[in-house]
Amino acid sequence: MEKACEAQVFESNQALHKAMHDDAHGSYIGVPREVESGLSEDSWDSEENELPKRQQWSGQFDFMLSCIGYAVGLGNVWRFPYLCYVNGGGVFLIPYVLMVVISGMPCFVMEVSLGQFMRKGGIAMWGIAPLFRGVGFSSVVVVFFSNIYYVVILAWSIYFLVHCFNMGELPWASCGHKWNTPACQEHIQCVNMSSAVGDLSNATNRTCGLLNGSVSPVVEFWERNVLRVSSGLDETGTLSWGLVLCMIAAWIFVYLCLWKGIRSTEKVVYFTATFPYIMLFALFVRSMMLEGAYNGIVYYLRPDWTKLSHPKVWVDACTQVFLSYGLGYASIATLGSFNSFHTNCYRNSIILAVINSGTSVFAGFLVFAVLGFMAHEQGVAISAVAQSGPGLAFIAYPQAVALMPLSQLWAALFFFMLILLGLDTQFVGVEAFITAVTDVFPEFLRGKGKREIFLAVCCFVKLLLGLYMVTEGGIYLFQLIDLFAVSGVTLLWQVFWQCIVVAWVYGGENFMADVTLMIGYRPSSIIKWSLAVVTPAMCMGMVLFTLLKHESVKYKDYVYPAWGEAIGWLMALSSMLCMPCTLLFLLLRSKKGTLVQRWKHLCMPVFESHVEFYRRGLDEVHDCPRDLECNAVMPRT
Repeated sequence: MEKACEAQVFESNQALHKAMHDDAHGSYIGVPREVESGLSEDSWDSEENELPKRQQWSGQFDFMLSCIGYAVGLGNVWRFPYLCYVNGGGVFLIPYVLMVVISGMPCFVMEVSLGQFMRKGGIAMWGIAPLFRGVGFSSVVVVFFSNIYYVVILAWSIYFLVHCFNMGELPWASCGHKWNTPACQEHIQCVNMSSAVGDLSNATNRTCGLLNGSVSPVVEFWERNVLRVSSGLDETGTLSWGLVLCMIAAWIFVYLCLWKGIRSTEKVVYFTATFPYIMLFALFVRSMMLEGAYNGIVYYLRPDWTKLSHPKVWVDACTQVFLSYGLGYASIATLGSFNSFHTNCYRNSIILAVINSGTSVFAGFLVFAVLGFMAHEQGVAISAVAQSGPGLAFIAYPQAVALMPLSQLWAALFFFMLILLGLDTQFVGVEAFITAVTDVFPEFLRGKGKREIFLAVCCFVKLLLGLYMVTEGGIYLFQLIDLFAVSGVTLLWQVFWQCIVVAWVYGGENFMADVTLMIGYRPSSIIKWSLAVVTPAMCMGMVLFTLLKHESVKYKDYVYPAWGEAIGWLMALSSMLCMPCTLLFLLLRSKKGTLVQRWKHLCMPVFESHVEFYRRGLDEVHDCPRDLECNAVMPRT
């Protein structure tokens, strides 16, 4: 059936799709008379004659900064360095770079190009194959969960930043506070070990901490003051009002960054997307001056060639690429939808991918230089202090900063950097949700004051839904959303169907021709083959690997009950089932013809009028049918 769809699409592209109507998915917009009379695209777009004109970036640099701000996030700082360390050091760069080239970049190009070509958000852009519009609904559900849970990280960061300005020392640098227990010990006593523990930092052969029952003050600050962790998922506890205020502050800032659409966003990203790089460089220079920094970097990069034979290393490399590039959330496609039609999305996507991966590698030097210093100060192996995720950002790094001179300054800079990294990702994710819904209901949500009201309602509802995660039992739900709703199998499933629809339903050759129409030359064939074969095969392989290796979900020593894990799978299925359910609904709703005829008809693309404007302009200039030879010499605007 997919081949039938592709053949039908290609034939209709060659004939410029004669106007057609169907009760299942609306009408196809043909070539308006105004094109023949030589008017510009903006003067005849039927939707724009009645509704406010869709916003566009003021320049390509605004788009680039917004993509950098979104894709370069907390995962680059706290996840990639740890994965590199546990998966063979410098050897991990081999599978990582390979995954970037054969899967990450092609998928990034696909999302940006599709959004730019259709000028629509995460749902409406799947008009290229209306039968599979459920892929768009799926991405919107994923980004909805992401909006709710990601702001919690911002609340934690703001909470730490506020406490950096306490009079005296940092509150996590010492014991004696109301949240501390008798087990708190500022200087963890170390005990000699009788055998080597693989200490690559040349520290003495000692280990510290839990062997003598002591707990560091930073761990107690994090667990007993910030999280106030309850005994389990079934014990909600009370709200942490300090975190509630921080969450409200984060949502207010997100609203102010988005309330005027990309007009306000493109001004904010000049600061929020660039300042973290200044902070990263400043922190890197400072960390390189610390004792033990060199040992940390050696530990970060030291290759272990045997790791290449482990399947998990390759799975980690691919999932890290998908997560750090922000694929599957429709956010990148949303940013691309605000580009002008002839923006060179192919070149820009490659540049952005290189910046993203380069930032991950550079952040690793900073993180492990600091961890090397901390291991040196405590006289332990670097493996004893290396952590990933929130543990790195809110335990390991604060503990290291507390040992530095001018600790409050460096702590404030670090958490300010985390806030900026998180805010960019958050408000682009919220924009993806707003744009996707607005494009489906433009008559209700696009107009003077309508967007501002809808945005305010969304922010308020998501604030209310996120309040549970700032209770004493909130960290348990936070981890469920992180593992099931916005990453892992859910994300792999989403990317898989995106590639299948573009490459096999709409047609890989048609997609390549559309990109050629926009940029003026044909992209590398790696894009086509990656979307058609490589990425779908990898995604399904990793889904099977993940399911076969699935273990009970834990938070530290707490094992989630079966009903708790079931909640996680329900959140995952809430997005994963969108595509098959929507497909079945559309097939059953359409009453005309046989099942095969309905399938073919519902695969027919539904384009906005600007697409045929540019196609007709091309054909009139060259006086030839629409084919790759004509597109290859298309005049650039």
